[in-house]
Amino acid sequence: MTLTTMKSVRLWTSALVLSSVATMSLVNPAVAADEYNVTNSLTLTGQPLGLHGFDPVSMFHDGTAAQGNAAFTSEHDGVDYYFASAAAQGEFDADPAAHLPQFGGFCAFGVFVGKKLDGDVRYADIVDGKLYLFVNAAIFAKYLEDQAAVIEGAHAKWPDIKSTQISDL
Repeated sequence: MTLTTMKSVRLWTSALVLSSVATMSLVNPAVAADEYNVTNSLTLTGQPLGLHGFDPVSMFHDGTAAQGNAAFTSEHDGVDYYFASAAAQGEFDADPAAHLPQFGGFCAFGVFVGKKLDGDVRYADIVDGKLYLFVNAAIFAKYLEDQAAVIEGAHAKWPDIKSTQISDL
């Protein structure tokens, strides 16, 4: 990573800390240490909802997130996911790991700087068949400046923060 990138990361870290205050206030403390970014409420099955109810499979077909339907619900690792169709649900069920976002659905740039920020499907990228989410347009633009460094750095940081409560980061 270049010196310019490192300085830029420090500046963006400050911006991320400020934006994370809102995110942290929305997280259910019982779920905060979990490895998945989930909503505060539970689904009809009693599980937390991943990806804010958006269909993860749709991201891989046309690059946009389709709103899921509770009629097509699959559970993976204690988290429910909604799908836009039975076909999308079946594709997910055949290989969940191939469709789930990296870092449990948290913002990849946030993980890169050691934070767990909400991942937003409107700001997403698929690299080498893996789905990465970002907290907002400004952070997504920052990521685009040095994608490889952000992805590599986030993967290096994730094992250390994966099970850490948001409030401890």
